[in-house]
Amino acid sequence: MTDPQNLFTLLAQAQSLLDEATAHLPSAFAPALDAEAQSILNEAATRLHDNYPYAHPLYAGQMLKPPHPIARAAYSLAMSVNPNNHALDGGRASSAMEIEAVAALARMFQWSQHLGHLTSGGTFANLEALWIAGQLAPGQAIAASDQAHYTHSRISSVLGLPFVTLPSDATGRIDLAALESLLAQGRISTVVATLGTTAIGSVDSLDQILELRKKYLFRIHVDAAYGGYFTLVGNLTPASRRAFDALSYADSIVIDPHKHGLQPYGCGAVLFRDPTVGRFYQHDSPYTYFSSKDLHLGEISLECSRAGASAVALWSTQRLLPYTPGGAFAQGLESGRSAALELHRRIAADASGPGPRFLAPLAPPQLDIVFFAARHPQAAPTPESSSALAQRIFDQAARLDLHLALASLPIRLFPPETFPGHTTGNVTCLRSVMMKPEHLAWIDPIWQRLDQATTQSLEP
Repeated sequence: MTDPQNLFTLLAQAQSLLDEATAHLPSAFAPALDAEAQSILNEAATRLHDNYPYAHPLYAGQMLKPPHPIARAAYSLAMSVNPNNHALDGGRASSAMEIEAVAALARMFQWSQHLGHLTSGGTFANLEALWIAGQLAPGQAIAASDQAHYTHSRISSVLGLPFVTLPSDATGRIDLAALESLLAQGRISTVVATLGTTAIGSVDSLDQILELRKKYLFRIHVDAAYGGYFTLVGNLTPASRRAFDALSYADSIVIDPHKHGLQPYGCGAVLFRDPTVGRFYQHDSPYTYFSSKDLHLGEISLECSRAGASAVALWSTQRLLPYTPGGAFAQGLESGRSAALELHRRIAADASGPGPRFLAPLAPPQLDIVFFAARHPQAAPTPESSSALAQRIFDQAARLDLHLALASLPIRLFPPETFPGHTTGNVTCLRSVMMKPEHLAWIDPIWQRLDQATTQSLEP
């Protein structure tokens, strides 16, 4: 949790230094905040009570990770300027910082050259990547697995591109046999590989998809909005490690610093390995690009106005926590993954012990997302009874200040004998995203509350 006094002390010092840049200008009117403003702020703070405690380790539900204090401070500092990183007129310093920050992301993927920029989030970043794919192969189809983010099919529809959904296997990865069969038909120009699906954190076999590209010649876009930073992590499975090691051969990559990158919303990024795709962005503006012959970020982006404060926050965080394998930033990711593995171990031990209450999936977590189904220890599980019990555990855990999530997931992700007589369809599972570095130290309190919530949910 952030120490507010320390945060605001450091911010005040930095603000004084920033104010020196305009100290020579004549005084100008600035609205003051009075008692009425204080009352409004107090009301806003009270209204914000109607939230879950997203920053606390006992919140282990959705993909919500608090921004690092330096990101909060840098964002607030930049907001006193309120730069717009569309053109250099509106964001000179912050545009330069964005270029440096995006270059740091590219280096993390082992790219010595690239074209890229920040976006408002992964959705728009993926839109730009698929837009470029459509420019390179007009009218050709996009393919992704049924575990890929739903945004890809929606984006393809917006862009007027055909979209094909491929099945995933029992680990949630794209089915490679189905992919090759589709590629052989010659209709697919771009395959979306997901490194970190948002439902279960599965990692598509990018290394094997690259082998298919040698035979069928298609474009590979990697949606690493959630999982991209795990390329720095040392405690991955061999299969996941091979996938991340292949990232440098992708054609485009999307990553969201506002997920694992410790940034405020919204901060996404899109990167292209071939800088010449910038030709598709070329456009003119009658009043925007005259202040400098240097690159204006609006010239390589579909978005116009973009918050320069996002670039300042990301740049500052990268300076404090560089993207170094084994460094402090990477260790935080490794800690979250270790927490996920430990939670899964406890669930699997319960599932295989006497009076099992949980049903463990076929495979352990590939990143830091854990999912499992619930069962009554004295009854054969069915998808319906398991789903109902999961809902009761979810509600009861929240009463104990443990906040999980629910997800409707394919039955095939569980061993065949899990639900006798049921081989297709979905089951509502409990899901936990162990993305905070503190989750490993909090695994015992989390487990104790889950155990208590489950016991209480099984009572008549």
